[in-house]
Amino acid sequence: MLPLQPYFPEFDSDEYPQKVVALQLTGGEKEAETPFHQHRKCQIVLPLTGFVKCKIADAIWMVPPHCAVWIPSHVPHSNKISADANVCMLFIDPDAIVMPDQSCTISISPLVRELIVHLTMQDQHYLPTSQTARLVNVLIEQLATMPTEHFDFPIPVEPRLNAIALRLLADPSDRRTVGEWAAQFAMSERTLARLVKQEIGLTFGKWRGQLHIVVALQKLASGDSVQRIADHLGYESVSAFITFFKKTLGRPPKQYMKGRET
Repeated sequence: MLPLQPYFPEFDSDEYPQKVVALQLTGGEKEAETPFHQHRKCQIVLPLTGFVKCKIADAIWMVPPHCAVWIPSHVPHSNKISADANVCMLFIDPDAIVMPDQSCTISISPLVRELIVHLTMQDQHYLPTSQTARLVNVLIEQLATMPTEHFDFPIPVEPRLNAIALRLLADPSDRRTVGEWAAQFAMSERTLARLVKQEIGLTFGKWRGQLHIVVALQKLASGDSVQRIADHLGYESVSAFITFFKKTLGRPPKQYMKGRET
C-alpha cells in the first residue's frame, strides 16, 4: 500500500496499457487532498476504512465504506482522504465498461469489494492471458450491476446558492429557514425556493437533508455515536435525527451501517 502524499505522481493510470489497474492508499496523520486533476481512465474511489470526500464539478460527494464514487473519463476531480482511511483506487478504460456518463455514488457488494482489494495486491503489469486478467473481467462484469446511491451534496454555481452551500458545509447544524436565508440575500422566500428548485432540482429542505445524510454517513463510518452526530447536525433530539435518517434511507443509522457490512 502507498501512503497518501499531497498527490501520487509516481502512479499515472493512463501509462498502463492494461484496461484496469488498481492501487491502495493509506491516510497520513491528518486529512490529505489531491489537487484537481483528470485522466483518460475512469476511476472508482472505494474507502475500506475512514472516508473520502470527492469534489467533482458542482457537487461534493462524501463516500462512506461499502460505497464508492464513480468518476467518468476526463472529469476533473479532487479527493480528500481522512487520516484513518484505507482507500482503493480503481482505474478503468472507458471502453471496457458500461457505466453512467455522470459521476455518481454506487453501492459495492462484499464480492466486488474483495475483488478490488485482491487486484490492488497484484502486479499491475499483468498479461491479457493471465489469471489477473480473468479476475478483471469478472470484476468489470460485477461492477456494471452495482446500484447507484444518492450521497452527494450539490454546490450550485449561482452565487447566492453557492454562498449558502458553503455556509452549510462549514456549519451543517445551521437551521435557518428558507425565509431567513432569503432575507440574507434581499430575496423573497418564494424567489429563493424557486431558485433552489430550478438550479438543483430539489426543495431547500431536501437539499440540506442531502448534506445531513452524507455528513452522518461520514461520521458513522468514523465511529461517531448517533448522539454526537445528532448534536453536530443541530437536531433537537436523537430521536428526531433517527426519524429523519430512517425516512431517508429506510433504516435507523446503526441498522443501516450494519446492513452495509454484510
